[in-house]
Amino acid sequence: MIISGNSKETREQIKEWKKQGLSVGLVPTMGYLHEGHQSLMEAAKRENDRVAVSIFVNPIQFGPNEDFASYPRDFGKDAALCESVGVDLIFHPEAEEMYDEDFCTYVDMDGLTKELCGKSRPTHFRGVQTVVSKLFHIIPADRAYFGQKDAQQLAVIKKMVRDLSMDIEIIGCPIIRETDGLAKSSRNTYLNAEERQAALVLNRSLAAGKKMIEDGERDAAKVKRHIEALIAQEKMAKADYVEIVDFSDITPVEKLDDAKRGEVLCAIAVWIGKTRLIDNFIWNIGRGQRTSGQDYEKRSMS
Repeated sequence: MIISGNSKETREQIKEWKKQGLSVGLVPTMGYLHEGHQSLMEAAKRENDRVAVSIFVNPIQFGPNEDFASYPRDFGKDAALCESVGVDLIFHPEAEEMYDEDFCTYVDMDGLTKELCGKSRPTHFRGVQTVVSKLFHIIPADRAYFGQKDAQQLAVIKKMVRDLSMDIEIIGCPIIRETDGLAKSSRNTYLNAEERQAALVLNRSLAAGKKMIEDGERDAAKVKRHIEALIAQEKMAKADYVEIVDFSDITPVEKLDDAKRGEVLCAIAVWIGKTRLIDNFIWNIGRGQRTSGQDYEKRSMS
């Protein structure tokens, strides 16, 4: 397994593989890898001849007073997991490699980035799009793999690729959960035992909202109010947002049947103490729960 922090070296290695006619899958991460990341790497391994993983805690997607400095890091553990999966290359740059001292060029968009997480983190998606765009240039892969837990990010990256005619296929992969239903996240490590138990309200409230839709409810406001009420019952939880949007453009819908392409995203962000967690499900109107949603999510047995 190749480990490199140099952009030029990494790009040349990818080009060499492409010259050999080999397909390349990319899994962009910020490290502190868990079973969710592992599932992305395994999907990339199945579908490509070579797999590259980027491990970079991207400073420009963190806002003031967010957790950039304390974001968990353990490169040795990450590298061991990558090697066990059969990853061929890890790109692990320093911030100075990605951003020159006079760096001033960003990738941004209107619309999709203004709702959900974009409301409380107004510069977040500009940082995400910029670093992902750079990674796509450094690692010109055939496919890139992102998890559905960050559903808005997945939609934003897909839109960026379409709008900028980038020659890469974006693959969304299912949410991976703990056995008790909590979505896998590097930020789960911030939770103490009591907070960890309280965090189960995310999956529990979403499951209740999904049940309402399964039973025929199509009024988005009613589903939202039910989810919000359940979150409010947990004393350690404070909702940042509960939203039901058209998954194609991340715009609010009044009736679930109004989704342009038939897919609605029910997404929540909840503060558990000082830790902000996100979760979601996607519902396909007319066909029921989508295969990448909760009914088909892989659950960790650890």
